[in-house]
Amino acid sequence: MTEIEITKGAIALIGYGLAAIGPGVGIGILAGNAVQAMARQPEAAGMVRTTMFLGIAFTEALALIGFVLFFLA
Repeated sequence: MTEIEITKGAIALIGYGLAAIGPGVGIGILAGNAVQAMARQPEAAGMVRTTMFLGIAFTEALALIGFVLFFLA
């Protein structure tokens, strides 16, 4: 392996680490707000839970895209 390949891999690794921060924060905010919504209106908990899981799936897709780009780089 050349020095350029090692440097490129290290930069890709740092880039993926930074890219994983966004979805992590997003899922934390989403889950926290969903818990607050369910506590305020327990009768709407089913709808809030469904919407929360959809939001988590879409947010997690961003992390998976970053993971794939890490291997492509």
